[in-house]
Amino acid sequence: MLSLLKMDVLRLVKSRSFYIILGVTAALIVSLVLMVAGISDPEVIDAMAAQGAEIDLEDQQTLKYIKSMDQLAFVHETLGSGFLLVIAGIGMTLFAGGDFSSGYIKNICFARPRRWDYVLSKLLLAGVYSGLLTALGVLLSLLSPRLVGLRLAAAPLSQLTGYAVLMWLPCWAFSLMALTLVLLTRSSTLGIILSLVSGGDLTVILAGALCGRLGLPPVEQYFLSSVVRDLCAPQTGAAALILACAAGWSVLYAAVSLAAIKNQDI
Repeated sequence: MLSLLKMDVLRLVKSRSFYIILGVTAALIVSLVLMVAGISDPEVIDAMAAQGAEIDLEDQQTLKYIKSMDQLAFVHETLGSGFLLVIAGIGMTLFAGGDFSSGYIKNICFARPRRWDYVLSKLLLAGVYSGLLTALGVLLSLLSPRLVGLRLAAAPLSQLTGYAVLMWLPCWAFSLMALTLVLLTRSSTLGIILSLVSGGDLTVILAGALCGRLGLPPVEQYFLSSVVRDLCAPQTGAAALILACAAGWSVLYAAVSLAAIKNQDI
């Protein structure tokens, strides 16, 4: 299994899609930072007002909130929308889907008949992939504001590290969803679609509406996109909920992946 993981990591760093995913992630974060820096610049606000733009109370409260943010709050505002889940899901979908389109999985399963080795290798690779994306996202969210003159109050390193870990685990679990869909369908299409839909909170909205209509408990709060959004929640037990949800979804996706690869012809 470890040899397969090493091969997968080498294939990952040599793949073009990996660097495209990294580039898109970096571009999105830097663009967001530039936009925040622009709307929080007093000179820009004065210029907009001079040209007739209406600066209402909500706009003033937004500006006040931006100026009061520390590094941890800014990182969460940048990454907590769920877009990192979408990127991790699409990235894992493209990589795993390439195993079928290139015939790699047939060769591996022929050389190594124990298919669970293949799945376990992909489960660990998903952790590596999502970890790299999370690290890139956190670092860019911390460094980009300095480059554009946006000064944020420092946050303790322990809090930033804890946030990064708690962001990484749901991203890992989410990328396992993408892997599972690829193994079930042998295609990248469904994985990309559901990465966009689930990471973009559409499944949370639909599940919430359905549970409300049927009088069921609000299960949508346990979806990965929901727990990521609540990463900075102050209530007691928030971290435990995040860990439990990430672990639960990971076990489910791992079990389905093992069943899919075991019961299907390659």
